[in-house]
Amino acid sequence: MAEFEPEIIAFCCNWCTYAAADLAGTSRIHYPPNVRIIRVMCSGMVNPIYVLKAFEGGADGVLIAGCHQVDCHYMDGPVKCDAMFDRLKKLLHVLGLEDGRLRREMISASEGVIFAQVVREMVEQLRRLWHEFRRYYSKNQNILLSRVWQVYKHMSRL
Repeated sequence: MAEFEPEIIAFCCNWCTYAAADLAGTSRIHYPPNVRIIRVMCSGMVNPIYVLKAFEGGADGVLIAGCHQVDCHYMDGPVKCDAMFDRLKKLLHVLGLEDGRLRREMISASEGVIFAQVVREMVEQLRRLWHEFRRYYSKNQNILLSRVWQVYKHMSRL
C-alpha cells in the first residue's frame, strides 16, 4: 500500500512568506511537493470562506502564513489573521476536524529554511493524523464542511 500523501493549501503573504517559499526554491532547499501555494496580499486578508472551501475541495491541511508583526506592510495584518485563525480553529473543532489540519505561521522573506521546515513538519503531522483517524476521512466530512460553508457564507452577508 502506498504511503498517504497529504495535500496542503498554503495561503502565503505576498511580501514575506511567498518570498520565503521562493527563496527556499531558488536556494534548492528540499521540502515535500505536497503544498499548493496561493499568494495573497496579506495573511490578514484571507477570507475564512476560502479556507473552508479548501477543506471542502479535499485539502488535508491548510497553512496560513504571513509576516511577523513588525514586518507587515499593512500594519495590522498579523493581528487580523490571528483573530480570524482563532475563529476558524473553533469552527473546525466543532466540525470534528483534528487539531493540526489548520496551521498559522509567521515567516519573513529571508526565512526560506523555516518555510521548508514548516511544510515538512505539517506533512508529517498530517500523515500521523491520517494513520490515527483514517476511518473518519470520508465524504461525510466534506458534506458537513459544505453545509458549514453555506452557513458561514450566509452569515457573512448579515
